[in-house]
Amino acid sequence: MPEFILIFGVIAVVLTVTALASGLVERSPLSFPLIFLGLGFLLGRHGIGELEIGPQSPLIEVVGTLTLALVLFLDALKLQVNELGKRWLVPALILGPGTGLIIAVGALPFGLFLNFGWILAFIGGAVLASTDPVVLREIVRDSRIPRSVRQVLKIEAGMNDLVVLPVVLVLIAVATDQGGSLGGWLVFLIKLLLLGPVIGFAVGGLGSWVMNWMDEKITIRREHQSLYGVGLVFASYSAATAAGGDGFLGAFAAGLAVVMINQSLCDCFMEYGEVTSEMAMLLAFVLFGVVLSGLLGTVDIVPTLALAALVVFVIRPAVLGAVLAKARMSWQAHAFVSWFGPRGLNSLLLALLVVQAGIPGSELLLATVGVVVMASVAIHGGTAVPVGAWYGRIAAEETLEEERESTVVGLFGGHQGAVPMLTPDELVGRLTRPSPPLILDVRTRASYNHDGTRIPGSIRVLPDAAIEWAMDCLPGQELVTYCSSLDGATSVRVAQQLRGLGFITFVLSEGIEAWRKDYPLEFVEVAV
Repeated sequence: MPEFILIFGVIAVVLTVTALASGLVERSPLSFPLIFLGLGFLLGRHGIGELEIGPQSPLIEVVGTLTLALVLFLDALKLQVNELGKRWLVPALILGPGTGLIIAVGALPFGLFLNFGWILAFIGGAVLASTDPVVLREIVRDSRIPRSVRQVLKIEAGMNDLVVLPVVLVLIAVATDQGGSLGGWLVFLIKLLLLGPVIGFAVGGLGSWVMNWMDEKITIRREHQSLYGVGLVFASYSAATAAGGDGFLGAFAAGLAVVMINQSLCDCFMEYGEVTSEMAMLLAFVLFGVVLSGLLGTVDIVPTLALAALVVFVIRPAVLGAVLAKARMSWQAHAFVSWFGPRGLNSLLLALLVVQAGIPGSELLLATVGVVVMASVAIHGGTAVPVGAWYGRIAAEETLEEERESTVVGLFGGHQGAVPMLTPDELVGRLTRPSPPLILDVRTRASYNHDGTRIPGSIRVLPDAAIEWAMDCLPGQELVTYCSSLDGATSVRVAQQLRGLGFITFVLSEGIEAWRKDYPLEFVEVAV
């Protein structure tokens, strides 16, 4: 069978199996990354041998590059910087001592037990410091788990790549002597840390402004806005790379620009574009499974499995447990957060960058990382459902007040600016009171026009006009905001603004989609 036909067949399997088996997989110990890694392994040299793809293959290079750019863009979108505001402690703890210690401690077994050179050892530690958002997907979407606790995992998965990627790129430059003289190193670091991000932010910012302007003029469909977001990913990567900067950091910076400038575009991408990105990630898992199938024979399996055990069971739980010691969390929440740090596609993609740089021993490093990833995907993916259910039951019965806060800020300090969440049932209960709250529909213009329904009795308020609307209301009024995104980014931002004006604000958890599951909606006339 020609290779290209088989690859098309693999893509077909990825798409159809993901759709048909989604409900079953979500309720089972299996995970899609494990399934598709296994499929790739089966197709490779140690399986039926239908595909031969090496780590230097142009196919894996193209798919890996595009996927890593998408992953970093998504990481930036999921940060929800508006929720963190001036609270620097959480990202500082996770970015600084958290990720730094995981890199340093993770390098030790590479150098001491697996006999890698220390540069490759620290690269290995950095590569395995990256956590995988695909494996974490079901956990961070599980409404039984307090939102603040899920936010800790989301922040870590989104922000650690911001430290890990530059560390990997600098270590690759050291291994290949890209800098040369002191002046050469200064130029290299400026290009790496400033040029790529600046260009990426400019592309993302300009693109966000253009989309906002066009949407106001002619109303662009949400699915088309998400395609536009994918275009911004590739545009930012290409522009930053062409200018001599790092395209991956450019893609991350473009995502930050979208979050800050055009929340509507951010919501659209998270609603539609994220699915496209996840399909690309799952295809990459298949291809990496094929690659790892061919490299498995190069690995000393016993010490590599010992490394996997250290990474999964010891290093991250110990480091995160220490770093988050001052968080106001129950021991169950501490255990939950410290446990769920799965290694996955991000680690494989970063290891691929090392192979592409041509560093001696890099293919063995990729194979070693691959074994750790397969172990982590199997263990963390297999425990996601039972451990999530366990902590969900505990959280429903006995949870610290800080864990019930709407944002992660409550776990680390005062609650200024934190907005409590309401479930649809809780909102219905409040509506029966003598002085019920006002319900504000603060969806973006595109989201509102696309849907055509709303919660009965809700008041339509454009998110950017909320403060102006509030000028005609008396402070002290109880308000409940909702939007269309599951993480409530827009509704949280508006609720925080209104709370600052003296209103008592709440946010409907998971927005209109949560209400739609159990309660009726009313249709509204919208402009097309």
